[in-house]
Amino acid sequence: MANLDLLEKSIPVAPIKIAALKGCEELGKTVNDYLVQFRKELMEHRTNGIEWSGYAEESYLINCNCPRFGTGEAKGVINESIRGVDLFILCDITNYSITYKVSGYENHMSPDDHFQDLKRIIAAATGKAHRINVVMPFLYEGRQHKRSKRESLDCAMALQELVYMGVSNIITFDAHDPRVQNAIPLSGFDNFMPTYQFLKALLRSVPDLQIDNEHLMIISPDEGAMARAVYFSNILGVDMGMFYKRRDYSTVVNGKNPIVAHEFLGDSVAGKDVIVIDDMISSGESMLDVAKQLKDRNANRVFVCTTFGLFTDGLKKFDEYYEKGYIHKVITTDLNYRTPELLERPYYEPAAMGKYLASIMDTLNHDVSVEKVRSTTSKITKLLAKNREEKK
Repeated sequence: MANLDLLEKSIPVAPIKIAALKGCEELGKTVNDYLVQFRKELMEHRTNGIEWSGYAEESYLINCNCPRFGTGEAKGVINESIRGVDLFILCDITNYSITYKVSGYENHMSPDDHFQDLKRIIAAATGKAHRINVVMPFLYEGRQHKRSKRESLDCAMALQELVYMGVSNIITFDAHDPRVQNAIPLSGFDNFMPTYQFLKALLRSVPDLQIDNEHLMIISPDEGAMARAVYFSNILGVDMGMFYKRRDYSTVVNGKNPIVAHEFLGDSVAGKDVIVIDDMISSGESMLDVAKQLKDRNANRVFVCTTFGLFTDGLKKFDEYYEKGYIHKVITTDLNYRTPELLERPYYEPAAMGKYLASIMDTLNHDVSVEKVRSTTSKITKLLAKNREEKK
């Protein structure tokens, strides 16, 4: 959890409450359970004798929903008082499994629908809550973060809209380009990385993994993931390589320029395990092509680590590549919706993020620095030292 001494010496901004929107209930329950545990531990640890109202509760979840009319229109409803609370709203815009009726037809919720519901709950709370914080692990329209021609700048506009509605802090994970926060320069925007959780899940699922320069290499699938790969390779003390995506910019397919080829830059991967790290798997086409090329270069095992597993084209090709030995493990966080089919796959391993998110929210509620929570270098060093001891 967050630093006990730091929290003990600080005062909460207000009683904390969590609004887990539709499609984010499971993550909300996990975060709530950890938060309850953290605060019980802190109350036992504290020596100043001060008891804050609403601090140690059995649950911090509130009852809220967005009922719809027959036309598909909706409204946000909060079914209990949230006056004076520090409200954290959890929203998973990628959860397409949620459906609603439109004139008798069943419609799946899109990211736009989830974002509208988020605004509805904010509208129901604004003017009553002491502070509103939005936890949006997959940043809405995060891939439309810059303008290069006559096109909309959706992510920046969405962030500005949230701030205009009274949101104080926006918390996200592994933003496609965190520089989009420049659209709201005077507001709180925190971008957290799941590096420690990736490594923890990897060591748990692959106990014979050898972390040294002779047996392991980090791979960036494109230039956009370079910063993630550089950090991972530096902290593990291993080499890094990258692929350059050569695209056909004269053609647009499904809203993007198709990849013509992946050009590899780096030392030989022959005989080494490789970790391919990126922010997301969308269709998976690019990631699978990288995995195949690494195996063609005689890499040993290929481990894929991405924050968000979207799998927009399904799992068929991943199953095929796993059977052919191109990929060994696929690790994603539990921050976004994952299908029951994915959870059953032998190659899939989740990186649990509930405890980390609960620590972040607890720290922000005390209005103290999140650097102790954000910095994972010391945690990874301890994890690696523990792993080496266990292998002796």
